[in-house]
Amino acid sequence: MPSETIVPTHTPKTLDAWVKLLDGVQLPVPADSHERVKTAIGDSRRSLRDIAELMQDSPALVLSVMREANRHTHESISAPAESLEIALNRLGLKRAEELLQRLPTLPTEQIPPTLRHLQMISQHACQQASGLFASRLARLWQEIHWGSLLFFAPLWPLALTHPKLLEEWELRVVHKGEPAPRVERELFGVRLLSLCQTLAEFWRLPAWVTQGYHLLQGERRSLVKVMHIARDHSSPLRQQQRLDDDPPLSRWLNQPANTVLLANGLALAAQQAWNCPHILRWQQLTSLYLQVALEDVQHMVHQQAAISARKHAGPGLFHPAEMLIWPWDAHYVPRGMRAPAAPTPEALGQWRAHCAELLKEPSPFTNAMHLTGKAFDAFKACGMRRVLMLTPEKEHSLLRVHHQAGLASDISSLTVAVNQSKLLQRLLTQSAQLRLTPENYAQFAALLPASLRTLFRGDNLLLRSLASNGRVVMLILADQGGGPFSDVSVQAFGKTAQCIERALTAFGNRSA
Repeated sequence: MPSETIVPTHTPKTLDAWVKLLDGVQLPVPADSHERVKTAIGDSRRSLRDIAELMQDSPALVLSVMREANRHTHESISAPAESLEIALNRLGLKRAEELLQRLPTLPTEQIPPTLRHLQMISQHACQQASGLFASRLARLWQEIHWGSLLFFAPLWPLALTHPKLLEEWELRVVHKGEPAPRVERELFGVRLLSLCQTLAEFWRLPAWVTQGYHLLQGERRSLVKVMHIARDHSSPLRQQQRLDDDPPLSRWLNQPANTVLLANGLALAAQQAWNCPHILRWQQLTSLYLQVALEDVQHMVHQQAAISARKHAGPGLFHPAEMLIWPWDAHYVPRGMRAPAAPTPEALGQWRAHCAELLKEPSPFTNAMHLTGKAFDAFKACGMRRVLMLTPEKEHSLLRVHHQAGLASDISSLTVAVNQSKLLQRLLTQSAQLRLTPENYAQFAALLPASLRTLFRGDNLLLRSLASNGRVVMLILADQGGGPFSDVSVQAFGKTAQCIERALTAFGNRSA
């Protein structure tokens, strides 16, 4: 049985390339869920509904079965399977078992956290849809249930192949409020909504999934109109009069398929805070859709979040229900915006030992790579996660990669033209250090070459030029993942740079 999945590392920039890459990804299934479903399929007493209910514990397994069933559906059946039970019936238990054998499995704790977190948001959305809409639209509960669970499914393989890009999208768009079109073009080369819709259609996911993406892209005017009406929640009568005056808009609002979009909007917005404008808009829209007071909708949404947390929360994952017991004005702070903890006493002890090694005279190093390797150990011990060492050519016109850690492995051939950056020119005139923060990032980042900005995404960065015998011989860029720095780490970085300068001078004198 396969236990690993191959994760591509390149980043496409076109819609077709993304679809080709993501369609080829096999999502890992939790090993315990895989074993339970395998046992159930082999048990003749189990019905398709029993097996489908067991599969719900693993969204990745649900998606795999739905895709497989819709991919091999008989030509006479044009509509995609709207539920997992229908998909199993079309696929047959034998082929379902064969599919199960092909899927990679991992212990839950070994599945990448970005993927687990996104799948948990989908499960939270499914719970919101069940609690808010399924009882009111009982005949359509299957469409509501599976559509809500699979709405974000096109993003699941992206969370496996490019988790850092999704994390950066969340940080910049959701928490920092940067324009989504610009950020998505920069990170992915395409709009995420277009990618999700194209992939959902390619996989033939339930119709309400693709309808939701079509609404977000092609029917935004109607959505904005309805949201304006929904804001007037203090006067239900006035809301109803405005809808009565526009029958096409009223029919548009009351489409059952909108329940899938509402549930996922609520689940995603709750990741930021329970009192932020994003979730208030979705709560107001849900209130208008259900013709229920906003306060009652908020109570139901909080209740369903708590139920979801009991069912779906896992170790190392943040569930928004946790914020219901926090102060009301508290917001979830993503990792990219948190200052990392200061280095432990043990790590600082290692850092001092590495620095002492650098300061030994005569120099104990056999070559420059030996020396910079020790320097990297010191940077790592003081908390730096990404480090790039660049060395200038004799004329200081070009910088080449000397050593790197925490960055893409294919940057060894990277060259940076110094004459294109006044900031680099300044740093190469004498030993100097510059710290980029959110307050000065826009000012200084604009002076950096695009290749370096792309490598060090985030708005916190340290730059240090190192001199030996009166000449700059190296430029170092380092950060702690792009988020805020620990003050202790910044101080240790500066002292490490001083130690490297002395070590380079001692090494050069010994060679002479």
